[in-house]
Amino acid sequence: MNYASIVPLIGGETIAMENVFGKRPEYILSYTDFIANDSQLLNHYNNSIPYLLLDKGDTAPGRVDVVNTVCPCAGLSSLSPTSSGDSNTNDWMVKSAEYVLESIQPTVFWGENAPRLASRMGEPVVAKLREIGRRNGYVFSIYKTKSILHGLSQVRDRSFYFFWKGNSVPILSYYNRPYMKIEDQIRSSATNEPDPMFEQVNSKQKPSDNPYYQYILEEMHGGITHPEFFQQIEKTTNPLHYIEDKGVSYKDVGVWMAERGHQKLSEKCNYMFDKLSAGGNIMRKMTEIGKDRIGAFVGHFPHTLCHPDEDRYINTREALDIMKMPKDFILQGGLKNLNMICQNVPVTTAMDMAENVKGFLGGDLQMVEAEYILQDNKTQSYNIEKAPNTLEAFI
Repeated sequence: MNYASIVPLIGGETIAMENVFGKRPEYILSYTDFIANDSQLLNHYNNSIPYLLLDKGDTAPGRVDVVNTVCPCAGLSSLSPTSSGDSNTNDWMVKSAEYVLESIQPTVFWGENAPRLASRMGEPVVAKLREIGRRNGYVFSIYKTKSILHGLSQVRDRSFYFFWKGNSVPILSYYNRPYMKIEDQIRSSATNEPDPMFEQVNSKQKPSDNPYYQYILEEMHGGITHPEFFQQIEKTTNPLHYIEDKGVSYKDVGVWMAERGHQKLSEKCNYMFDKLSAGGNIMRKMTEIGKDRIGAFVGHFPHTLCHPDEDRYINTREALDIMKMPKDFILQGGLKNLNMICQNVPVTTAMDMAENVKGFLGGDLQMVEAEYILQDNKTQSYNIEKAPNTLEAFI
C-alpha cells in the first residue's frame, strides 16, 4: 500500500497516514497558495519528499493507492463571517478532487473539512464532489465526528470526506475513546531536554496580569494564586465567564477597576453591564484557564490558554502537543506561524480515519452498495443514499 498527499498544509493528516501505513508519502502535490503551510511538513521530512506544484505545470509522477488532503475550508467554516456553500474558497476541494480522481485514480481519496460540509450549507459542495466522483467511477461518504471522541481534550466537530473506487461504500468504525484532560496534556510536554519550541506564546505578560483575573484572585478569593485558583475550578473558564457565572455585577467590577487606576476598563465594565442588561451580548475572548477539556483549539485559544500549575501561557511545544504533532516537529518561523498549528487535523484523530482506509484496502470493512453515505460517529448511525434507478445511472 502506498499513498500521496495533496495540499497537506502543516501535515497532521499526512503524519497520521505515515503512522498507520508505516511509510512516508511517495510525493506531495499542492499549489503555490499553500507553499508557506506545506513547507512546515516538508521541513519535518528534511525536504526528502518530491514536492510538485500543479499550477506550475508539475504532474503526479505515478499512481498510488491512497491520496489524502486537508484542503482549506474557510468557505464552510463557522469562524468565517462570509461562509457559504457557494463560496469560491470551496473551489480548492473541487479542483483537487478533479485532478486526483481523473489523473491519479487512487483506490481512495479522502480529506478533512469543516463540520458544515455535512450540513445543509455544505450541500452545494457535496453535490459537486459527488458528481466528480460519479464521472470517474467513485462513490462518496462523509463521516461526522468530534475530536474528543478520538481521545483529545478538545470538543471540536470534525467532518471527513471519502471517495471510494467502485460502487460500494464501507461502514467506518465508531469511536468513543477516553480523553486525556487538557491539564494533563499540557503537563505531559514537560522535559529537561532543550527544545526551541519552548518559547511562550505570550512571554510579556502572565495570566494573573489580566485585571479581570486579578479581580477574581484578589477580590473574590482573598488573594490566592493562579495554581490555587486552578485547583478550585471544575471546568475550563475565563475571567469574564467566571465573574458572570458567580453572579457578580460588572458595576461592582467597574468600581474595583476605577479604584486601581483602570479607568478605561471601569468604563468598559459599565458598558458590558448595560449591554447585557439590554439583552445584548459581549465579547469574552481573553485568558483561558483550561481544565478537563476545552473548545476548539483555534482563534484566541492558542494565544491565551494558561499552564495549569505555572502562572504563564502555554508554549509552542505544548500547542503542538495539543494537536498530537510529533515530539520532534519544529514549527518554522516560531510564534508568527502559531496559527498554522490550528489549520490542521489532530494526528490521532486522522489516524482513526487512516486505519479505516487501510481496512478498506485490505477488504476488512463491512460494505454497503450505495452512491452516498452520511455517517455520524456522535450518534453511531448512518444514512444511505442509493444510486437512482435510471438508465443513466445504470450506464
